[in-house]
Amino acid sequence: MTAKVYFTKDISPEGLQRAYDALGVTLPGKVAVKISTGEPGGHNFLQPGLIAGLVKQLNGVIIECNTAYPGRRDTSEAHWQTFKDHGFLDIAPCDLLDEEGDMALPVEGGVRIKENYVGTHLDNYDSMLMLSHFKGHPMAGLGGALKNMSIGVASARGKQWIHTSGSGDTSFDALMNADHDGFLEAMADADKSVMDHMGREKIVYVNVANRLSVDCDCCAAPADPEMMDIGIFASLDPVAVDQACVDAVYASPDPGKAALIERMESRNGVHTIEAAAALGLGSREYELVELD
Repeated sequence: MTAKVYFTKDISPEGLQRAYDALGVTLPGKVAVKISTGEPGGHNFLQPGLIAGLVKQLNGVIIECNTAYPGRRDTSEAHWQTFKDHGFLDIAPCDLLDEEGDMALPVEGGVRIKENYVGTHLDNYDSMLMLSHFKGHPMAGLGGALKNMSIGVASARGKQWIHTSGSGDTSFDALMNADHDGFLEAMADADKSVMDHMGREKIVYVNVANRLSVDCDCCAAPADPEMMDIGIFASLDPVAVDQACVDAVYASPDPGKAALIERMESRNGVHTIEAAAALGLGSREYELVELD
C-alpha cells in the first residue's frame, strides 16, 4: 500500500501543528517526543520555540539518550545542562532515557544485529512522536526519522553497538572505522526493534527540513546550510517520510543543494532507507499530500 506523506512549506509552530493534525491520529497514554538536543556549539537543531506548542498539546515528554562520542552530551550531568542551555527544560518535562542504564530489545530478522540497546526509561512511555530535523550527516550521509529512531533512541552503549554492527568493540577507533554499509543496515535493524517494542501504530513521524546543513546536530561546529529550507513532512511511515525528504532535496530548484546531495551520495545515505524498506518497516513509494 502506498504511504501518505503530508507536506507544508510553513515552518512555524502553526505549520508543525497542521502537519501533525493531518495524520489524523491520537497518540495514546504517556507520549515521548524524541528530538535531538543538539551538541553545544551547534545551532541547527529544532528550536524550542518551534516545537513547544505541539509538545504541550500532546502533554509530551522530550526524550534523549547520551552520546557515544566525547562532547557535552556524553554524560548525564553534561547532557542535562544541554537540555537547560538549549531551552528544552523551559517548554516541557525532559527525560534522559539511559540515565539509569539500558536494556536489550530483540531484533527479529535483523541483518546486522540481533539485539538493540535502549535506555530503560523507554518503558515508561505508551507512544512516541519521532520529531526529527532532516539534514546531512558526516557518517550516515543524512539524518531523519530512521536515524533518530535508531541511533537517537539507542543508549550510549547501543549507539556504539549499531555503529560497529554489534562487534562489541567499544573503542572510539572502532566506531570511526566500522564497516560503513554495515552501520547503515544496523540502523535499520535497530529501527525495527523500536517499532516492534512500542507497537508500529503508536509511533508517528514528523521531519522538519530546515537549516539543511551537510552536518548533523551532533556536530559542535556544523557547516552552515548552503540551500534553502524546504518544509515539514509528516507520515505514519518512517521510510516514506525520509524518502520524501530525500526526493525534495533532489527536486529543489536551489543550486545550493549540491553540497547536501554530495554528502548523501558520498556516504550512501539512502541505503538506510533501502535497508529499512527491505525489513518491511515502510514503503519508499508514497503519495505526497500538500497542505498549503
